[in-house]
Amino acid sequence: MNTPCFNIAAVERETGLSKDVLRMWERRYGFPVPERDGHGERSYSIAQVERLRLVKRLMDQGHRPGKLLAMPEEELLALAPRRPSSEGSAAFPDTSDLEEALALIKRHDSQGFLQAMQQRLARDGLMHFVQDTVAPLTRRVGDAWEDGDFAVFEEHLYTELTKRVLRQALAALPPGRRTPRVLLTSLPDEPHMLGLLMVEALLSLEGAECIPLGTEMPLLDLVRACEAHRADVVALSFSSVFPLRQIGEALRQLRQALPAGVVIWAGGAGMLRAQPLEGVQTLTDLAMLPSALNDWRLAHSA
Repeated sequence: MNTPCFNIAAVERETGLSKDVLRMWERRYGFPVPERDGHGERSYSIAQVERLRLVKRLMDQGHRPGKLLAMPEEELLALAPRRPSSEGSAAFPDTSDLEEALALIKRHDSQGFLQAMQQRLARDGLMHFVQDTVAPLTRRVGDAWEDGDFAVFEEHLYTELTKRVLRQALAALPPGRRTPRVLLTSLPDEPHMLGLLMVEALLSLEGAECIPLGTEMPLLDLVRACEAHRADVVALSFSSVFPLRQIGEALRQLRQALPAGVVIWAGGAGMLRAQPLEGVQTLTDLAMLPSALNDWRLAHSA
């Protein structure tokens, strides 16, 4: 059987590294080292693509590409953060149930996973389901993916199935016009949706009116949407893989573009690494949402 290879366009899609960057690294650092196919086009092995993905992830955590590309494979792998296996048991309650859910994903048992999640939702209610099941389980899945214990397609399976459960739960909530009006989205290069759905669920239960715009909203369109919907709050999600160097500049631009009276909430694992920014409220944990909501209501009670 022939070993699969990737052309440069496929490598760009797989790694998030542009064709120009790949060619520049080839000239400057001697990696990657593509073969040439029958048409003379660059062709990259699976091993090179995997290494490039790891380098991109470490770059997003602040490491310099030149240093990373010069490292032997074992040093590069050692640099990637890994967590002790005991971390989860101390951080999350009901660990056995979470392990069973992870095992269903690893067995690719979609129906079994959906049934287990729906049972927990019915048992615990939406608020506790989000806080005690979805949030810790999402963190577990992200850790497993970073450590190489979960394949990309398994992480995607978990995400899509969990989004399905949350959307069904949100659809069952009673409608109503409430305050504040919170616009939920992410900026370009942030495709992760699950965090936004968790926030939407908790805010809706607390009586806020949520306006979901999906992910990767261009900044100017976000400003226009805020005006069109007369939003009081713009809530943004940044995952752990969002490039750290882009967070501060993007939030500064958004703060300047939005009216002063519109509050910005920035949350997600990516904000754990970001510096505080004037005019932006950082919410690094779902448990901070009720307090932020109460603060807004107190400030606007008149």
